[in-house]
Amino acid sequence: MSYQLRREQAVDVAGLQAMLEHSPGQAAQAILAAAGQGVVQAQLLLGQILLDGRGIEQDASVARRWFAIAAKGGSAMAQNMLGRCLEHGWGGEVDLTGAAIEYAKAADAELDWGMYNLGNLLATGRGVPPDQAQALACYTRAAHAGHARSMNMLGRYLEAGIACEADAQKARRWYRRSANAGDFRGQFSHATVLIEQGEMSEALTWLRQAAENGSVSFLQSSIQTLSSQNDPQLAPVIALYRERVEALVES
Repeated sequence: MSYQLRREQAVDVAGLQAMLEHSPGQAAQAILAAAGQGVVQAQLLLGQILLDGRGIEQDASVARRWFAIAAKGGSAMAQNMLGRCLEHGWGGEVDLTGAAIEYAKAADAELDWGMYNLGNLLATGRGVPPDQAQALACYTRAAHAGHARSMNMLGRYLEAGIACEADAQKARRWYRRSANAGDFRGQFSHATVLIEQGEMSEALTWLRQAAENGSVSFLQSSIQTLSSQNDPQLAPVIALYRERVEALVES
């Protein structure tokens, strides 16, 4: 048994995560101590609470450094989070090439989020040459691993026939799986299929669910899509989406 493994076992990281719920300040101090002792999972957790400002003063630049330390320690999630920092400029300059490298490491370690985020860069040609076939491969791997967002993206590729033969039936199945797995984009995609099939009652249910967790940009885009249908049955949902946008912007 390695010294690193003994250290990891000596620290109850799951317990620290639970402590964050009721005593975030106390948990943050314990996490900081464990991270300083070289516990990789605590280093990852410290990066996350620094990024969120949870139990500790928010500091994205320090969070980024702890993610880098944990990533070097072999944490696939830390590699993914370092990639996120590099992609979005959290705590430092944007480095899309560096982000792609970190996402690839996480993907190679079979982390579904790493596969998804690498797929996004490949799909848009950011930090790497655009490669729709490789993007599809990333989304496919992640979808089969149970990643809800990737299920929706796989559905889009199959529906449009991007880097693959178009298959509407398979696309619809993946939309449904994404919706059931809780992804708001998948819920919206599944709802649009139901609208096409004339199953408006069920579609409205999924549209309302999508509104609960949707981002501002998603909701605004969805309002345009739904408004173009010119269907009075969609009016209450469109109003709901507008209310959600207002609430999110004000918060």
